[in-house]
Order: sequence, then C-alpha cells, then structure tokens
Amino acid sequence: MLHVADHIDTLRTTPAGSDSGASSRGRTAGPQDRRTAAPHCPRMDAGRRMKGVRWRYTRLPSQVEDTPSGEEGEEEGEEEEKEAASAQAPEDPVEPQLEEASQVLGALEMRQLSLHLPPSVTGRSWSLAFCTARDGFSLRSLYRQMEGHSGPVLLALKDQDGQMFGAFSSSEFRLSRGFYGTGETFLFSFSPQLKVFKWTGSNSFFVKGDVDSLMMGSGSGQFGLWLDGDLYHGGSHPCATFNNEVLARREQFCIKDLEAWVLS
Repeated sequence: MLHVADHIDTLRTTPAGSDSGASSRGRTAGPQDRRTAAPHCPRMDAGRRMKGVRWRYTRLPSQVEDTPSGEEGEEEGEEEEKEAASAQAPEDPVEPQLEEASQVLGALEMRQLSLHLPPSVTGRSWSLAFCTARDGFSLRSLYRQMEGHSGPVLLALKDQDGQMFGAFSSSEFRLSRGFYGTGETFLFSFSPQLKVFKWTGSNSFFVKGDVDSLMMGSGSGQFGLWLDGDLYHGGSHPCATFNNEVLARREQFCIKDLEAWVLS
C-alpha cells in the first residue's frame, strides 16, 4: 500500500501530457510543480501503516479456543443442548424386584413410585416384612416384624373404597417417644394419578410410633397419616410437614389391606 500511495504522489507532481517516467528521472520539478504537489504528511503515512497492521492482526490461541466459529460452534452448541435435555429428562421407571407379589400395588404403581425414591435405595429389592393378609390387623405385629430391619420402608394401603395411598419412611417403624426420620420421608396417593408430597422443611415431624397409633407428618394438631392400634381405622389431614392433601377420599377411612415393604 505504501508503493501505491507514492505512485499517486508522483502523478500529482507531473504536468498533464508529460512522460511520468522521464520526468521523474531527468527533470526537476518547477515552482508550479512544487505548488501542485501534495505535501508530505507523516500522519497519513502512519495511518496507512496502521491499516496494514490491522489486516495482519491474528487472535491469540486462547481466544480462538474460547470462541468457536462457524459450523464447529453450532455443532458444539447443539451437542450441549442435547446433553442438557437428556440430563433434565426423567429416567425411565424401573420395575422393582419383589420377593413376592403385592396385594395393594400393581406393577405400574410400583414403577411410578420408584422414580420418587431416594437414589440410595434405587435398584434395591423389596422385601415384604408385614402384610395384614398374612400377619393380621395389629400394630404390635407390625412393630415385631420390623425388628431386625434398619432400612427404609414403603407403607402401602388400600381402603374399603379402593383408594391406594401410603408413605415412604427413611427408617423402619418402631416404638418411639418422639418423632424420628429424615427429609427423605414422603406421603403419596393414587387418586387416580400418583401424587407425591415431599418434605416442606417446616418441621421435622416425620414418624412417631406409639403403642396404639402410628403417625406420619404433623402440624396444628393434625396428622398427614395416622393408623390406630388395630390397623383397621385411620385418618389423613393436610399437615405442615408435607403440605399434603387428604390421601383417601375421606378424612376417616377403614383399611382393607396394608403392606410394609423393606427396601434392602
């Protein structure tokens, strides 16, 4: 670019109709030539050089790596979107492995519940520790069957109206002076679609076992789920622990079948 500019300056200092090559070699510019010649401008030369520098500018390797261009950038963006979508998509429900058939929950209900279980128990086999059809309607019998088990328990009920509901406890059911358990505990109901009521963080009233009643969730004197000593009558009310709905069709219900599954 500097040579082109110099050539333009030479043309400006050459009178019309003369040989530019001969004038530049054998003739000295006269006063008129000197008046018409473009004055030398250092800033213009510097500007021309800067233009050349800009065109020769190359980004650093770190900039090239951090800023993908063209089709490569689009492909990487599409791959990232696919990975994010797969991470957010729920996993396919896995049917739990049962040591014996359930009289309360079907295969579909168990697959749906398995999606809401803590990761620590996913894939574990379900062992039927207690059921009213085999062990009778007695809360004391439930406590006895729980002895020797220290893992989480899934409690499933079916009332006389055919409604299915229950609870997941992070610990086995036992007699206790106060409430026990962790925030992994939750209530659920099929009405008819599955509804799961997780811990709200309002209180820690998860599970309490008395001689004549079993309670799960509490607040304002109400229990999310409670069962009497005969395991025949029960009740369900909204409570602060789980912010749940009434699990059965009515607040007071009669139990038809009850099962306690140990996830071991």
